Amino acid sequence: MLRLDPSPSRATLSIALAFCFAFPGAPVWAWETLRIDQAIPSQSVSLQLAQRTRYESLGEQFRVNQSGSADALVLRTLVHARAMPTAWLTVGAELQDSRAPVSSNTVLNTGVVNPVELLRAYLELRHSDVFGGQVATRMGRLTMDVGSRRFIARNRYRNTINAFTGIDFEWRGEQGRSVRAFWVLPVVREPVRPSDLEDGDVEFDSESLDYQLWGLHMTSQLPWLGLGELFVFGLHESDTEERPSRKRRLITPGFRIWRSPERGRFDYQLETAFQAGESRASAASTTDLDHFAHFHHATVGYTFDAFGTPRLALQYDYASGDDNPDDGDNNRFDTLFGARRFEFGPTGIYGPFARSNLNTPGVRAQWQPLESVSGFLAYRGYWLASDRDVWATTGVRDTTGSSGSFIGSQLEFRIRWRLLPGNLMLEGGYAHIFSGRFMDEADNSPQNGDVDYGYIALSLAI
Repeated sequence: MLRLDPSPSRATLSIALAFCFAFPGAPVWAWETLRIDQAIPSQSVSLQLAQRTRYESLGEQFRVNQSGSADALVLRTLVHARAMPTAWLTVGAELQDSRAPVSSNTVLNTGVVNPVELLRAYLELRHSDVFGGQVATRMGRLTMDVGSRRFIARNRYRNTINAFTGIDFEWRGEQGRSVRAFWVLPVVREPVRPSDLEDGDVEFDSESLDYQLWGLHMTSQLPWLGLGELFVFGLHESDTEERPSRKRRLITPGFRIWRSPERGRFDYQLETAFQAGESRASAASTTDLDHFAHFHHATVGYTFDAFGTPRLALQYDYASGDDNPDDGDNNRFDTLFGARRFEFGPTGIYGPFARSNLNTPGVRAQWQPLESVSGFLAYRGYWLASDRDVWATTGVRDTTGSSGSFIGSQLEFRIRWRLLPGNLMLEGGYAHIFSGRFMDEADNSPQNGDVDYGYIALSLAI
């Protein structure tokens, strides 16, 4: 395993980010997007390739039993092939190769590494004019974006992608109306041993009837309010000899209403979900707990009719935590298979915040000064919803609550430059956590103070 020296790595990151900001106005307006498909004579066959190379640098560790800075160069390659022998049938497959060939003081996991894997292998059947709409039925190994993507998502930033095996049925009508129902087996990524991940060993992912996910999701236009959703998701998980689990038997119903951003007007989004059933505090536990938890999100934004189409938004998220670790109940919200980068900052070797035991208001400003350049600046404060529960993703916990609930605040920015629109994009970002009382005082916290994280990525799609 190759290693990086942290100091020159940070210098490289700084130079690359400076370059990204210094030359945003390159002449890309005459570029015509290139696709491999253009070289294939048959219009019924499609082949797409996407490759992303990203360098990440973490200044200080904030997780339990970790210390010092960390670096990683992560690579993700996707190859998607489709055949469409008829207008109503598509046969497709997508390969994923996710690696971290160079790293320093980085604990690798399956969110970063998953070499040479069959991400998708599916059949899609399409029918027109069914109850006034279009029907698509997908079967096989799939990826899915559902609703707001807070509970089920195809990952964008993370170096590996959630996959599921089963069936996904969707009807789409006019004015945003839709009905979606699915039953799938979540795919468990392999290998999991850190040594195998560091070596890039290939081990095919697996699925089992001991791990099932189902859902029903409906969307409709609402008078005066925009669009509305109703949904319910079910997760059923059992232990196996190879994989102990949290034995989650959860039902998650909820709703969302929203109005999309447009120039010169307000937009908003409200989403609420409740969760009930049984679960365990961790995979190492053998005690079944009654589970009741809840999650709430609110956004109010305004898009200015001005140069760069600037938008300013106020945001708030609340995900319940376990109120009492000794009462036989679990109140910690489980985000299932949702994405979190679009609200709580970069994940990768960073990713300090998730929709679990979290209370966080924030403000976000975004802009697009050029057709090829866009960016945002965000600031959020982070509190624990329960000061006796764990800071999710880190393992840091004070069961007495004496360290308070204020984790800290995060300042974050990101900029994207589409060097060749549709083909090549350069992206850079930075996040800084100003440590709060909980980070500084919890007994098992590394207590390293503020945290810095930066990244730069180059993405190619053809």
